[in-house]
Amino acid sequence: MREDSRLVCAGRHPERFQGAVNTPVVRGSTLVSPNMAHWLDRKQRQGVDEFGVSTYGRFGTATHHALQEAIIEIGGGYRAQLYPSGLAAISSVLTALVSAGDHILLTDSGYHWTSEFINNTLGRFGVQVTRYDPRLGANIAEFIQPNTKVVFVESPGSETFEIQDIPAIAAAAHAQGAYVVMDNTWGTPLYFKAFEHGVDVSVQAATKYIVGHSDAMLGIASCNEQTWGAVSKTSQSLGQTCSPDDAFLALRGLRTMGVRLRQHWVSGLQIAQWLEARPEVEKVLHPALPSHPGHALWKRDFLGACGLFAIALKPVPEHALHAFIDNLEMFGLGVSWGGYESLALPFVPAGRTSTQWPYAGPGVRIHIGLEDTADLIADLERGFSAMAKSMRTASVEDTPVQASA
Repeated sequence: MREDSRLVCAGRHPERFQGAVNTPVVRGSTLVSPNMAHWLDRKQRQGVDEFGVSTYGRFGTATHHALQEAIIEIGGGYRAQLYPSGLAAISSVLTALVSAGDHILLTDSGYHWTSEFINNTLGRFGVQVTRYDPRLGANIAEFIQPNTKVVFVESPGSETFEIQDIPAIAAAAHAQGAYVVMDNTWGTPLYFKAFEHGVDVSVQAATKYIVGHSDAMLGIASCNEQTWGAVSKTSQSLGQTCSPDDAFLALRGLRTMGVRLRQHWVSGLQIAQWLEARPEVEKVLHPALPSHPGHALWKRDFLGACGLFAIALKPVPEHALHAFIDNLEMFGLGVSWGGYESLALPFVPAGRTSTQWPYAGPGVRIHIGLEDTADLIADLERGFSAMAKSMRTASVEDTPVQASA
């Protein structure tokens, strides 16, 4: 079955719900059994033999199980666990796989809150962390210690969009007995087949492209057979669960994710190419552009691109940067992405130890939604015009925004 067909069919069982096309929202805490034999059988098979077996609402209802089944069928892996957010998935998975005294290798381009959890929570329990240059590839073997249990990867990286050589990193990690955990939200289960490239746990902030409509918070951790036992047991011990309503919204989004992602990819690349020619822009950080340093790796390992990328602006005064953002009418100012709407968010990478922001000016992370690209280009032109006007009318004493925290 091809990808678009699988997206429509995965996890759907109309015969179980009187022919309903969509798995309904099944809300429930108490799930009763008709007799002891049924109860004991259900407890034994829960989370092991098949999707759809549960003894308590926290372990999932039919709505949760349909999403878990669909995610595995689309993205690979053995089993999937659902969480109330992407960060909840990351923190639970890491808690499951490390113990006091263990060591984590964390990409320096990773999501800020992943680093915060490792440093501020796991660090209190004696877990060590070393941040590494995301461009290391097979050379990461030099940083793996005897107590390294997890190599955490994110490709492309948050904000700066470095592409990592995941197969090479996975080979080095596995040779030393370490697991590879990946934040695969950008690539999605469609455009980066994590388990085919050696990943042991693939995490999705399903809030983004899987839900796709900016109206639900959800995280998913897909595991191989080696990691599933620890991840599922820890998630249950921590009481991790999610609303069946949010699982339903993710199932709804999943059915159209293929067509949405293709439009995000095409529109995002078109805008990125337009931005490369703008005099205000120092660099466009989009892996699908030939000018991107990781383009060859992206072309080798990925099956597509989404609508998220970044630009490095040339140095500008703070008021001019604000004028650019404030005069955008179609681009919202917000911290999420992956929905149907376009967003623009200024940033200056901070907290890194092995890499530095190499540009003199600030960055702007851009998410290209499903609007017409001609309208988005006109909106960006409006912002750049406002930036130029602000600089012309400003005092000569204004200090440019520097690219340091």
